[in-house]
Amino acid sequence: MEQMIKEYAKRLKLSWIPANYHTIHAETNEEFLLKLFEREVQHRDERRINLLLKQATLPKIPNKPYDWREIQLAPGITKDYILEGEFTKNQENLIFYGGVGTGKTFLSTLIALNLMKKQGKRVKFYTAASIVNALLEANEKGDLGKFLNQIEKLDLLILDELGYIPLHKQGAELLFQVISMCYETKSIIVTTNLPFSQWNNVFGDPILTEAVIDRLIHHSHLIIFNGESHRYKDSISQR
Repeated sequence: MEQMIKEYAKRLKLSWIPANYHTIHAETNEEFLLKLFEREVQHRDERRINLLLKQATLPKIPNKPYDWREIQLAPGITKDYILEGEFTKNQENLIFYGGVGTGKTFLSTLIALNLMKKQGKRVKFYTAASIVNALLEANEKGDLGKFLNQIEKLDLLILDELGYIPLHKQGAELLFQVISMCYETKSIIVTTNLPFSQWNNVFGDPILTEAVIDRLIHHSHLIIFNGESHRYKDSISQR
């Protein structure tokens, strides 16, 4: 009988059951079955979240509470609206503007974690440079359509560090294609150290820059990160 349980469990993709069903204590068959199903749902949820986390490629963040004191929120929105990812329900974008080390990447990662763990949403994190490199490579290999299909399945796309380096002309055009595809269909978080007036330094073409900004700022909220670099302040405090 033990062998049959293992075989059926394998066919039903319930391989954890043979080794664990004896730990379930119940007074009736119905209670036993309910607890069995509850554990299976829990296992599947955990596997799904772990897969989402793996695919998201999020950066490591400090294990400490987030400091909101030097963040200027856009009118009409709250911390919870941002942190819980409520903006994604309306396919709104967030533009995080501020200096290096002021917590933009930290907050965008916290939002991503909440969306995946609490709502099972699909998120992908890229730096601006890394997504452009991935787009160029996919285009060169003839896999651009496949890459764009993966982006299209997301609920939230995070583009980090826009403005740190100028983009390759073809790469900038491909990134515009991604932003256009996401327009009014999914949310984007952009973190940048440059005001919109200087984005032409990144995209290298005023018409393309205007088109990018136009699509990003429609249905978006601008969040301003003031203050000094957190890493700099931490470094000073440790001396």
